[in-house]
Amino acid sequence: MSRLPSKDDFPSNITPLINIISPQVSKLVSPPPANILLLFHGLGDKAEPFINLAKVIGLPETACIVVQAPTPLPFGLDGFHWGDDLNFSPSGELDPDAGFTMSLDVIHKIVEETLVTKLNYPRRAIFFFGFGQGAMLALEFAARLRPKTPEEGNEYGGVVSIGGPLPYTAPSQTVHTPVLLIGSEKGSTVTAESEKRVKNVFKDVRVVSWKGRNKDGMMQNKEEMADIYKFLSRRLRSWAGTGGPGSGVVEVGGSQ
Repeated sequence: MSRLPSKDDFPSNITPLINIISPQVSKLVSPPPANILLLFHGLGDKAEPFINLAKVIGLPETACIVVQAPTPLPFGLDGFHWGDDLNFSPSGELDPDAGFTMSLDVIHKIVEETLVTKLNYPRRAIFFFGFGQGAMLALEFAARLRPKTPEEGNEYGGVVSIGGPLPYTAPSQTVHTPVLLIGSEKGSTVTAESEKRVKNVFKDVRVVSWKGRNKDGMMQNKEEMADIYKFLSRRLRSWAGTGGPGSGVVEVGGSQ
């Protein structure tokens, strides 16, 4: 049976990168989480704002793991990035699509080696939330899922990508993990071309354009947060009405 993860469960080189936020219920009476949500910050950011988000997001029966990118920015700049290198676009801006080999290995150790293999969480119970470069990492990781047997589970719970297109290094085979792809009304990295690439890989994609926005950014109001809650609610799992752990879980939204 799955239990609430602790830092001791993860490899020693991973523990400095993660912060675990348990569900907001009494540990004396609560069952283990039915869901795990991993959160990835954007290029040049760090974990703290996403730790605060995880504490207030309030998803039922869901533990959050906030992951900080493994590589600090150079030149003494304050922040971290997920890429294998720092590349610049022709316009002189940092290119977020900089290869994710090292970061993909970090997420593999967190998800597949620890949550799935060690703690027995089904892949279907694991969700991803990312912004910018962190969203690109989440999409590529989900796109690389190749179960060896049907019993292993052929999908994660879902990916929420805000301002993050699918990296060009991602494989092109079709996968089943649902995706919520969010971009600003204007100036978004979620272009028609990048939307098409996501839909060519993921079978179930919902695209949302946040009106009145001139660039990609995190949620600013209840309506934007509602888009995310609506997507997650149809996929989150719950012990409610099942007799508790050992009796199986039900899906909150009642979908597949």
